[in-house]
Formats: sequence, C-alpha cells, structure tokens
Amino acid sequence: MVKGNFARTKLRGASKTAVEMQSRLNHDRSRSESWAVSALAKAMGGDGFALAAEDQDSFRGQELVFASLNLMLIGALLVLEEISRLVRSKPTASVVFVLAVGFVVQAIHLVWIRNRSVQLSKPTQRIFTYWSLGFNSTLALVLTSLTIRGDSAYYALMLIPILEAAFRLGLGATSAVILLAVFISFMGAWGLKFGEYIEAGAMSVIYAVMGVLVWLLVNNLRTREGRFMRSLEELARTRERLLSEEKLAAVGRLARALAHEIRNPVAMISSSLATAVRPGQNDEEREEMFAIAAKEAMRLERLTTDFLLYARPRTAQLAPGNLADTVNYVATVARAHAANEGVAIDVSAAGELEGEFDATQIQQALLNLVLNAIDACPRGDSVKLNAGQDGSGAIRIDVVGPAAPIPPDVAKRIFEPLFTTKPGGNGLGLPIARNIARAHGGDVVLGSNEPGRVCFSIEIPSRASPSGQ
Repeated sequence: MVKGNFARTKLRGASKTAVEMQSRLNHDRSRSESWAVSALAKAMGGDGFALAAEDQDSFRGQELVFASLNLMLIGALLVLEEISRLVRSKPTASVVFVLAVGFVVQAIHLVWIRNRSVQLSKPTQRIFTYWSLGFNSTLALVLTSLTIRGDSAYYALMLIPILEAAFRLGLGATSAVILLAVFISFMGAWGLKFGEYIEAGAMSVIYAVMGVLVWLLVNNLRTREGRFMRSLEELARTRERLLSEEKLAAVGRLARALAHEIRNPVAMISSSLATAVRPGQNDEEREEMFAIAAKEAMRLERLTTDFLLYARPRTAQLAPGNLADTVNYVATVARAHAANEGVAIDVSAAGELEGEFDATQIQQALLNLVLNAIDACPRGDSVKLNAGQDGSGAIRIDVVGPAAPIPPDVAKRIFEPLFTTKPGGNGLGLPIARNIARAHGGDVVLGSNEPGRVCFSIEIPSRASPSGQ
C-alpha cells in the first residue's frame, strides 16, 4: 500500500510538472508571436538603455566589430579624399586633417578595447555606446559642414551609429540616430541641385529601413534567447525535482530492504529466546535455542557492519604496491572456503605488476568477488584469478567462474545494495566492491556472462588519485 501511494504521488508530481512546462511553453509561444508589438510598445514607452549583449565577452566582441568597421570606413574615406585632393585639389587640407584625426582616435579606441583585460561594468558599456554614437555623429557633422555646397559623402559615417543603436538601444533612441543621419544627408545636399535632394531622400529611406529592420531582428533574437533560457531553467528545475524524487525512492527501497534483512534475524532471536525460557524445556533444547540466537545475532552484526561499510566507505589510501602479491594473498585466504566447497583456485598474475592502490581495500573487494565465484562454482571445478594491464595501462583483475549465466533481470540489479539471490547473503558484497573500485577511480563490471564463463572484473588506474563517492 505504501509503495502504491508513493507511485501515485510520483505520477501526480510528474503530471503536474508536465502541465507546468506545457503552460510555460504556451505562454512563451504567445509571447514570441506578438514580440514585435510588445517590443515596440516597450521601446516607445522609454525602456532606455538595453544592451543586446548581456555578458562582458559579447559586448567586447560587438565593440571590436563596430570599431573595426568604423576604422575601415574612415580609412577608406581618408584614402579617397587624399587621392581626390592630389588629383583635383579638392577637398581642402582641413577635411583630410579631420579625417586623419578621426582615424587616429578610432584606432586608439580599437587598440584599447582589444587589449583591455578588466571587466566592463554596465555604466562603462553605456558610456562606450554613447561615445561611439557621438564620435561618428560629430565627425560626420564637422566634415559635412566643411564640404557644404560641394561633393560630400560623409553621411556614410552614420551607417555604423545606426547599426550600433539598433543593436544596443531601444526603438526611440534608434529613431533619434536615424533622424540625425537624415539631417546630415540633407545638410550635405544644401544649395545643390534638386537631384541631390532626391538622393538625400533615398538615403534617408535606406537609413530608416535598415535601422528599424536590424532593431526588429535583434529584438526578435533577444526574445527567443530569453525564451530558450527560461525553458532551460525550467528543465534544470524539473531535472532537480526528478533527481530528488529518484533519490527518495532509492532511499525508500534501501530502507525497506534493510528493514526486511534486520527483521528476520531479530524475529529468530526473539523466538529462540522465548522458546528457551519457556517452562518445561530441557538443557539441550535451551542450548540449541541459545545457539540459534547467537548465530542470528552474529548475522545481524555482520549485516550492520557491511551496511555501514557500504554507506560510509573509507577513503582509499593510495600507496605503491605489487598487485600480484595482493591477488596471491586473497587466493590463499579463500582456499580454505574453496576446499570446503570442492573448488580449486588458479592464479595468473605477472610478478612485476605494480600500481598505486589501497591494498587492504582491494583485498576486501577482490575477496568478495572470489567468495561469490566459489559459491556459484560446481564442485570439482575451479575459479580463475587473472591480473594484468589492459591496452590503456589500467590494472584489470578478472575473477572467472564456470557457473551458469546470471539471468538478465538479475544482472540488472546485482549491484543494488541488499539485493541478493544467494541464501544467507546480504546483498552488500558487490556494492562494497564497486564502491572500493570507484574510490580508486575505477569500477567493477560484469565482463562476461555466458554459459560456463561468468567473469567479474575490477578495473583501476595504475596511477590514480582517490575519487569521491
């Protein structure tokens, strides 16, 4: 009943999460469909300074691009005007001088931004944006004033400010920059033929279309990015909730299994003691009941010791050692149990096999695997221990037994704590062995599960640092 309630609660939580996510996605979809209207209303309402680049690196990258383009534009105008002055004696030297000063100032700005290593705060970013807009606008106004009633193409200097305003400012500020560019275009056509005014009007239309279109595209991308970020945050929160629920479920399963394992020996102890003190029992029956109680108490003590070892594993104390010695020692310790079961143990380990490991922990992990293999091995057969290095240089110890293959449904759960199919087992041997291997930066794996060949392998780096659990 408890398990069913927990499952229903989990399903209700998952359903609620799905509904919340669907609602959020629908909300974001409706916002994206009306992004132009909402963004326009926000901009016209005076949203002020809103950088499209929310992080330092993006702003620096944008500034480098804008500054580089502006430097190229001023440099091209400077070269063209210098050639024109040499060929036609126009424009005046003052125009070339102003262009040269503008080129130097822009070059200094570009070098400063490129080599600047400190973080740019929001106020500093604001200053940079308005400085760039003001610099180009002032340069275009001065040059247009110097060449009024003559050939002038300095309205081209307003291209970069319009793009920069569209990228970083609201629609109101972008419109103001566009109007300034329109004023400079008509200013350059002052006193000239009617056709020049037509050309200035055409440039004004281009400025307006370009500025508004770029602003709309940037704000569309900004809205989409915001929606994606919210979706990612929602997915991260959902993942955390699911992980938390899964952890709670795992703790519940572990608690139920542990309670079951403890209940059996406690019940046996209780019933044995009750029988022993019952009137009419002879000394032989009492001694038998006391022996059963003592045996179950030892079993309970072993269970709690192993569980504490699994729940609070000791940090691996790595030290250089000979792995062959460790494997041979485990084989020697296990041979008495193997002899009782009518099983032989064969060892194959190179004497020069060295590594850094916690010898005590590796012995314990390997002994757990060997005892399991002995218990599953038919009488008259043998368990093989093979130690060596794989192609990557890692240490690998194989414990191979000629047992029947582990059923697939059991193989999926063999590393779960307190899961066992062996009579008298507590289901902690393999989880403890895996914890020890992972504390060394390795793992325990079921390498082979075939008829007549079941192989568990301990894999650890030959040179490793202890890893967290």
